[in-house]
Amino acid sequence: MSQTALPVVRTIADLRAVVAAWKAAGERVALVPTMGALHDGHMALIAAAKARADRCVASIFVNPAQFAPHEDFDAYPRGEDRDSAMLAAAGCDLLFAPNAREMYPAGFSTAVSVGGVSQPLEGVSRPKFFGGVATVVAKLLIQCGPDVALFGEKDYQQLLVIKRMALDLDLPVEIVGVPTARDRDGLALSSRNAYLTAEQRKAASALPAAMRYAVAALQDGGEAIDVEGAVNASLTGAGFGPIDYVEIRDGATLDRLGPGPVRPGARVFVAAWLGKTRLIDNWGV
Repeated sequence: MSQTALPVVRTIADLRAVVAAWKAAGERVALVPTMGALHDGHMALIAAAKARADRCVASIFVNPAQFAPHEDFDAYPRGEDRDSAMLAAAGCDLLFAPNAREMYPAGFSTAVSVGGVSQPLEGVSRPKFFGGVATVVAKLLIQCGPDVALFGEKDYQQLLVIKRMALDLDLPVEIVGVPTARDRDGLALSSRNAYLTAEQRKAASALPAAMRYAVAALQDGGEAIDVEGAVNASLTGAGFGPIDYVEIRDGATLDRLGPGPVRPGARVFVAAWLGKTRLIDNWGV
């Protein structure tokens, strides 16, 4: 049996018209923002959205504002037909797929900046990133007006930034984090995994292995600085490099955790390169 095509809207006006009709009928609406190149992790977000709402909207927009000039905007994987088929099969109700002119019309000159949780980790490694993320997500939430929006915990710092932004701007939406979807060896699913060669994909299993070690060592009372050093050495030995960071931080505030026992709610954060592919991950302790 052929899959029914997923309805697609490409303008803010059309998106709002569809959502308004759903809300007039008393239906609860969920939004799953994505940049496309969908995988099973995104499908987990759709499933979580369907469990929390009557209607599910997915957006696909590769946001130029969150890429620095040297990053992979042009090479970022795209394939709307495939993505649309996956969303339809997962039970999504609507795809919002605007172009750059719709999202950033001529003369666009506004940016959303979130302090605090945006500053360490990715904020150091990719200083343009969270400004672009906060701006585009704020726009998507305002454009769609969902009751709930769902984001993966793989990008845990991004989730905290979005929660802070929605709270500070009084946006009437519930922001929900969904646990990271992982491959059989524990590697976090990511659109950028497609960049890995077969040999690199095998080597990438060292990342979740190092994270498992870190969590176990910290639970056994290991010192944060020692565990960070061991993870760094393990990844370097497996062929990763450069390593942008291996840090153990508070899972709510992202404060760096120092000497002494690691308190409940801590998380291990890693960003490291394998060839030309940058992999990030985080695990709760």
